Amino acid sequence: MNPTIAALTFGIIFLAELPDKTALASLVLGTKYRAGYVFAGVAAAMLVQVVLALVAGHLLSLLPHRWVEGVTGTLFLVGAAMLLFHGGEDEDEHAAREPSSNSFWKVAGTSFAVVAVAEFGDLTQIMTANLAAKYADPLAVGLGSWLALCAVGGIAIVGGQKLLKYVPMKLIIRVAAAIMVVLAGVSIFGAITG
Repeated sequence: MNPTIAALTFGIIFLAELPDKTALASLVLGTKYRAGYVFAGVAAAMLVQVVLALVAGHLLSLLPHRWVEGVTGTLFLVGAAMLLFHGGEDEDEHAAREPSSNSFWKVAGTSFAVVAVAEFGDLTQIMTANLAAKYADPLAVGLGSWLALCAVGGIAIVGGQKLLKYVPMKLIIRVAAAIMVVLAGVSIFGAITG
């Protein structure tokens, strides 16, 4: 496992996930229920989504190298566009249906279901698949991605409202989009030069 790839993945996924609907859903759940219960459900859902992304990334990596670079570059550009043009929209429709009790299994199960559905096919899942295909180190990419997703979920659950007082969402979106544009450029350059 390459720690540099894990750290790079963590940074990219962390920034991309901050303005995401999953962070907002975690924030809402964290204000209603016990934080530890919500986090357990969120972390489990994120693990499932990362494993699915790693499988997709492995399948993508079976393509010739130039094709992988071209596809990942294009997808990074799409991801940057998605962040810039759809980031920060109101995502209230993804709020959880309240569990009938505050037991661990009900709250964690509800949190798992909400996050698993919200993350399926999400930008960060696509980015994780891209990084897995690009770097061929699924352990580093998977660990970096999962830790980033859990970190954002934890921040959202515990102190999301305080973070937004100090760091404007538009700045977070722009930084994440800029990083994706740079990665897209590197990938497309690699596809052209072989």
